[in-house]
Amino acid sequence: MSDARGESRAGRAPYRVGVIGAADGRDLDHRRAEQLGAAIAERGWLLICGGLGGVMEWASRGAAENGGVVVGILPGPDATEANRWVQVPIATAMGHARNVIIAHSADVLVAIGGVYGTLSEAAIGLKLGKRVFALSPFVELPGAVICRSVDEVLVGLDAEYSTRAPID
Repeated sequence: MSDARGESRAGRAPYRVGVIGAADGRDLDHRRAEQLGAAIAERGWLLICGGLGGVMEWASRGAAENGGVVVGILPGPDATEANRWVQVPIATAMGHARNVIIAHSADVLVAIGGVYGTLSEAAIGLKLGKRVFALSPFVELPGAVICRSVDEVLVGLDAEYSTRAPID
């Protein structure tokens, strides 16, 4: 089996991109999330998010409508709480503590909008040594890469992906 780039899955583990952001938010954030989700799917990457509404739902929609796989790490105990675009809902019953799981599960994180929950996910990702791209003025953390557009994020994601070593 091969991914969208034609690489053997035996050669590389799936690239897991965490998309983090508010459960509500602005239309601009939603459009950016949907565009990013679509681009993640087109590259054959896996999208990980919090599985609920807002930025999470729009990113999920963009990925699912373009053939991608979406994993939702849910705060509650009920997998049916996931938005309709999530194919793999993971109910944690951990509330905000699930942010740690999202940060650990992703190879790289992209913050779109958001406030404190998004900030905590980004900070945990940075603490773990992961690259964090931010399309959010709120996520101005030391080490985060501030981006002005989804295209700029994708350039960074492509560069991060290209440095991954194949699995023997």
